[in-house]
Amino acid sequence: MKRLLAMAVLLPVAALAQADGWVAKPAAELQVLDKVTARVSVLRAPLNTPTAFGAISITVRTCNARPPDEVPDALAWMEISDSRRPEASRVVFRGWMYANTPAANMLEHPVYDVRVLDCK
Repeated sequence: MKRLLAMAVLLPVAALAQADGWVAKPAAELQVLDKVTARVSVLRAPLNTPTAFGAISITVRTCNARPPDEVPDALAWMEISDSRRPEASRVVFRGWMYANTPAANMLEHPVYDVRVLDCK
């Protein structure tokens, strides 16, 4: 039931983004920072496939980019889980992230920062 509800919310927003000139892509390019080790990594996260980085798992549900003839931008709907948290509160982020405005909706985590770079 929870998955059906998520799909019902996700599909209209994704369809709206595509109707507004966005192009759906099969993977997201993410920049991830481990604040403890100062390690910055660029990850390629295919849609609907959990991608691990340290204790977090990132699942990108949709990734849209602007067409090549427009100002570059990307947005991705993702869920981020932390394996060190209790089962009931593992999801630490769920929502849209924008490449050009990362502060608009960002992951608030004591160890990790995640940012969308592009959709490929």
